[in-house]
Amino acid sequence: MMAPPGEIRAVLFDLDGTLLDTAGDFVDALNTLRAEENLPPLPYAKIRSQVSHGGHALVRLSFGTLSESDHLAMWKRLLDIYRRQLAKHTRLFTGGDAMLMDLDRRGLRWGIVTNKPGWLTEPLLVELELHKRASTVVSGDTFPERKPHPRGLLHAAQAMGVAPADCVYVGDAERDAQAAQAAGMYSLIAGFGYLGAEDRADQWFQHGWLHSPLDLLAWLDAPRPERA
Repeated sequence: MMAPPGEIRAVLFDLDGTLLDTAGDFVDALNTLRAEENLPPLPYAKIRSQVSHGGHALVRLSFGTLSESDHLAMWKRLLDIYRRQLAKHTRLFTGGDAMLMDLDRRGLRWGIVTNKPGWLTEPLLVELELHKRASTVVSGDTFPERKPHPRGLLHAAQAMGVAPADCVYVGDAERDAQAAQAAGMYSLIAGFGYLGAEDRADQWFQHGWLHSPLDLLAWLDAPRPERA
C-alpha cells in the first residue's frame, strides 16, 4: 500500500446509471421494439439492471442469441427508437444537481467518460443543459479503446489539467472500476445505479460506495483512503 497524494482536484462520472437515470427511456425503447416484434413488454426492473451494459446487452436480454446480422439489425433499431425519445424520462439522479453545484462551489472540475456513443451522448447532454457545465466529455467512440481501457479517463484528466492520481472516477459497472484502477484513479461505486445481484460489485476495485450522489460530498470531506 502507498499513501495517496494530495487532495482530489477533479471528479469523472460514468453517464448511464451514475450521473443520469436513463433507464426509463431505455425501457420504453426496448418495449417499443418488442411491440414491433409482437412480443409483450418486459418488466421495468429487469431492463433497468442491464442498462449500464449498453444496447447490445438489452438486445440479448430481449431476444436471446441471434445471428450476428440479426443482432446488429435489432441493436440499430433499438438505438434509433431510443434516439427519438432521448430525454423523455431521463434526469439527474435525485441529489445530482445539488452535488454538481457543490463541486462547482468547491472549485473542483468534473467531467464525463462514457461508453455511450457521441451521437447519443452529445444531444442528451444538450437536452439536459449539462453540455456547458461539464469540463470535458469523452464518449464511447472518441477513441478506438473504450472502458475498461483507461485511455478515455486519462484523456479526460489531461484535458482538465489534472493528474490522474488526483481524480476520482464514479461508475456503476465493473468496467468503470477496472478503468479507474488502470488509470491510477480513485474508484467510487454508484450503488444507486443499475447494479444487479449478479454483478458482485462488492468485489470490484473501489475506495468507497455511494448510496446517493450526495454521498460523494461526504467522501470528499473524509480522510483519503489508502490507494491499493
